[in-house]
Parts: sequence; structure tokens; C-alpha cells
Amino acid sequence: MNEAPPLNPVHELEPGDPPVGAAARRKVLVEIVVLWLVTLLAIRAVVSVQKLGLPNAVLAAVPFLFIYAPVWLCTRRNVDSYAYRIAIPGFTDTQGWSEALGWCLRVILIVAIPWFVGYHLYQNWVAALLHKMGPVHDLDGGLLVAQRLVTGKLGVLGLDPLHTLTRTVLPRWRVPEDAWLLVPYHVFFVAIPEEFFYRGYLQTRLNEVFPRKFTLFGTKVGWSIPIACLFFAFGHSLVTLRWWHFATFFPGLAFGWLRERTKSPVAGALFHAWCNVTVTWLDTLYGIR
Repeated sequence: MNEAPPLNPVHELEPGDPPVGAAARRKVLVEIVVLWLVTLLAIRAVVSVQKLGLPNAVLAAVPFLFIYAPVWLCTRRNVDSYAYRIAIPGFTDTQGWSEALGWCLRVILIVAIPWFVGYHLYQNWVAALLHKMGPVHDLDGGLLVAQRLVTGKLGVLGLDPLHTLTRTVLPRWRVPEDAWLLVPYHVFFVAIPEEFFYRGYLQTRLNEVFPRKFTLFGTKVGWSIPIACLFFAFGHSLVTLRWWHFATFFPGLAFGWLRERTKSPVAGALFHAWCNVTVTWLDTLYGIR
């Protein structure tokens, strides 16, 4: 009977490890780009086909692709996929879930108030901008507004934040559509699959060629975090183009740090879900959705 070949090792570089050559880094980056493109284009195809009138159940293929595309690649590379920490604690593993939830809550306590205040200022800034612009009826009017905005003649970019805070755009109680589904949807359908893909596999794979030689809040980090965040941000636009997708790079930094801190993508996935649910509620309260 032929024995299965031994699995290839997975070693995340530490500051004292010898550096990896440029060829090895290039190989990993090419591998990641191909995996990212194939997976995200497949997800885009699923989303496009569903919009033709198929039931929402078709979208179950999206988390499946995020989770099993890297697992398939691990099999092709003859490495243990569990070495990339793309598994969640068992439902009875209270210690695993408690640790992840505890770190998630720590980050929420730090960012919540600045985020809420910043969101309020943003909505009022947009309201001030729209008020200054006035109605735009045609292309020429839009070009004129754009020219005035770029040259600073609208004056909105220089508004005092305290003045903006006193404007009348205030949240009003509204409930998002299917509010009861928001938390399970964003935890299990969005955040966990995405974090397994970007932080569980991509970031860990990048750690094999980029040493974690910086210390951030007591945790060793490296270039793998911002690189994975770039894939994360532009991956959104590869599926559905939105101008604001570049901004997802910044919370991605927190997701990546949590993965390094806890050695697992679960804490980042919980914080990721909290961000998505919070934005949905804020958009609804401010009348965006």
C-alpha cells in the first residue's frame, strides 16, 4: 500500500527568521492574485446569475467559494488547510468563542464613539454639500458643480465640524428591512467566510514570506496585513462596483490585527459583522436605506 506523501510545512515568519528571497515572494503573490481573481470573478458570476431572477438560495455559493477555494488550493499544494486557521470553534467550545468575543468587544469599545460621531458629521457634511450645490438638472450643471467643488468655490470642504454638527440632519427611528436576519446573515454568510479567505488564508500565506517585524499594541505584525487589506477592499469592487469600497481597507486593518493577536480569524469576523450591522442600522436611521 502506497503511503500518502507528507504534508508540506506552513511556517509564518518571525522577526528573527532568515529573509525569504524575492522569487519566493513573487511566487506567493502570483498565487494569491490568481486565487483572488478566480474566486471573486466566480462570486461575481453567481451574483449576476441570481439577479436574473433565480432564488436567493443561489447566493449560498458565495460563502462556499470563499471558504473552499483556499481549501482546494491547500490540497493542490499538499498542505494541511487547518494550518491556515480557517476553522471556527465548535458550537460547544465556549472558551474559543469567549476569547474571540472578548477581543471583538475591546475593539468595539475603542472605535464605537469616534465612529458614531464621524458618521454623524459625514451625513451633515453631505447635507451641507447638497444644499450648497442646489438642484442639478443637466450635465452642464453637474460639471459646473464639480468644477466649483474641485476649486473650493463651494466652500463646503472648509466647513467647521462643530458647525456641521449643529445642522438639522439627525437620526430618526427606523428599523432596517429584515432586521432580525442582520446578525446571523452578516456573521455566518458574510463576515466568517470573508475573514477565512482574506485573513485566514491570504494573510497567513503572506506571513510565510513577509516577516512580522513590527509591534502594534503588543502584537507582532507585518506587511501581510495591509497587502491582504488591499485585496479585501478591491475584491468588493470586483464583485459589485461602488465608489466607497476603498474605505473598507481601514477596518480591514483591525480585522488583520485581531487575527494576529488571537491567531484566528474569528475575532475579526465578529468585529467585521458588527461593522456591517452597525452601518446598516446607521444608514437606516439617517434615511439612506
